[in-house]
Amino acid sequence: METAKTERMQELIQILSEASRAYYQEDREIMSNLEYDRLYDELAALEKETGTTLAGSPTQKIGYTVISNLVKIRHEAPILSLDKTKDPAALRAFLGDKKGLLSWKLDGLTIVLKYKDGKLSQAITRGNGEIGEDVTHNAKVFRNVPLTIPFTGELMLRGEGVISYAEFNRINEQLGEAEAYKNPRNLCSGTVRQLNSQIAAQRNVQFFAFTLVYAHGKELSDSKQENMLWLKSLGFSTVEEVAVTAETVEEAVEDFRSRIASNDVASDGLVLTFDSIAYSNSLGRTAKFPRDSIAFKWKDETAETILRQIEWGTSRTGLMNPVAIFDPVELEGSTVSRASVHNVSVLEELQLGIGDKITVYKANMIIPQIAENLTRSGTAKIPTHCFVCGGETEIRAQRDAKALYCTNPNCQAQRVRLLSHFASRDAMNLVNFSEETLKKFVECGFIQDYPDIFRLKEHSAKMMEMDGFGRRSVEKLLESVEKARDVALPNFLYALGINHVGLSNAKLICKHFGYDLECIRSASEEELTAIDGVGPVIARSLSHYFRDGRHLELLEDALCYVRFLPVDTQTETGNQPLAGFTFVVTGDVHHFANRKELAAFIEERGGKVTGSVTKKTSFLINNDVTSSSAKNQKAMELGIPILSEDDFLKRFENA
Repeated sequence: METAKTERMQELIQILSEASRAYYQEDREIMSNLEYDRLYDELAALEKETGTTLAGSPTQKIGYTVISNLVKIRHEAPILSLDKTKDPAALRAFLGDKKGLLSWKLDGLTIVLKYKDGKLSQAITRGNGEIGEDVTHNAKVFRNVPLTIPFTGELMLRGEGVISYAEFNRINEQLGEAEAYKNPRNLCSGTVRQLNSQIAAQRNVQFFAFTLVYAHGKELSDSKQENMLWLKSLGFSTVEEVAVTAETVEEAVEDFRSRIASNDVASDGLVLTFDSIAYSNSLGRTAKFPRDSIAFKWKDETAETILRQIEWGTSRTGLMNPVAIFDPVELEGSTVSRASVHNVSVLEELQLGIGDKITVYKANMIIPQIAENLTRSGTAKIPTHCFVCGGETEIRAQRDAKALYCTNPNCQAQRVRLLSHFASRDAMNLVNFSEETLKKFVECGFIQDYPDIFRLKEHSAKMMEMDGFGRRSVEKLLESVEKARDVALPNFLYALGINHVGLSNAKLICKHFGYDLECIRSASEEELTAIDGVGPVIARSLSHYFRDGRHLELLEDALCYVRFLPVDTQTETGNQPLAGFTFVVTGDVHHFANRKELAAFIEERGGKVTGSVTKKTSFLINNDVTSSSAKNQKAMELGIPILSEDDFLKRFENA
């Protein structure tokens, strides 16, 4: 019996270590947090029951060994993991008669910041808790990290680097499906550990402080809450926290829980710590956990159900991702019957089969996921043909997994989604051309490829005979087509759906080549990579697109119909009042509808707009010119003028 338990412990150590290696070292996940916690708890229980702890057990290790090209730095003091509970009542017992602080446990990358003589001197990742990686070059371009502070003593604090859901979605859209990240945590980890700080600057990483380690020369309060308020006064963003007692902590937990869905930053629970530093220090630590803090993990509501179908949808790039369809269940107040399986690797890992008994939950109480397959029949078949067009499929290697693709470039599903992209607002802005409308036109044979949109008038009589299409609705569609013929070259380039080429990249490319489509078509990868803001992935994708005979054939067809809008005379070479100036825009705007409109105003006049303040920045535009924001502080440090909108317009509107 004991031998069986030991063998199970060895098996669990191997599984958990592999999951930790993937998570901490390779920025990917091979199992859900729920599954990891379940296996971890099983191992801990076996160790307690047998009185044996095997070498390499994750219950004894902190994090995972770092391997990268970044410089390794040993932490002054180990950064320990937190013990955890899923029982709110355990938090009452933990506090006793002491005051505590309850805060979000943000799901990102823990980073230690050090300041000396009022300046950021070093940023180190948590790493394995004892040795981290030096990421100072990236921390200096985080969206909200102060580079200088009004305190000259040595200061150390810890916090979490995060990327919001909004940024996560934006970046994944730019990366394309094959390169997309699975969740914001993985994206943040991969971003912060990049060797090129330009990538971190473009991805808007934020930092939220959660612990003040020391501040030499400052008489600190015994209250952690008061010390965090002092950090806020220095310009740091801090994790939201509330003071609690044993009587109020469960109510506070429910308040945090009620706001999960509206948060733009991912969290995987809460952290409870004693407010008193002296009391915290008196408690000491175990080999792995500090005794003054505990993590509260959301007790995921799980439901058992039956897998009925695996649906494979085809995207505009041909990627076919599996979606599990199961008997409806109630989870976290809503009915759930679908969950993404992500890719072929996850499908195989879960050993799914139709009729399997599975448990499902909502990751971070938001996204439906399969927690476990209880029967693991492994009978699910990887389709050999696309369900939409019947074309052959193939499995290709993605960033960290295997994925299925439809190999038929004429697949209707791909065609409809490409057409929908072509018609979208930032592309050709074809009003009233919904994906459903385009699908009907494709099915009727009116449209095969995007140039056919400009010939829809030939089918107007038949269109009027279709359900839901009267004379006036058809006239509106044709008016929209006629209006779309006049288009700016960057919008047209974006409309082509070239992988990795977003609208902002299209603008940079068009401007670099003087809005000459022929120059863009014939540009080499080397020429494209030389453009500031265009990396090798975008350059390769664009170059390959314009070497494809079919793409060139369609382009020539479309050019018979479109008319490129002339570049505004103000932006033509030799008459660009903002040429040579680089601007950063931050904060609220008043004269323009939003910052995007102000950026367009600048770009139309030859200027360049970037996201972060650097030595190359000419002006920072911020209506709060005296604020202590990170961008303002960086501008002041570099001697870059800070202009309000009024100052900017007074100086440049009539230039």
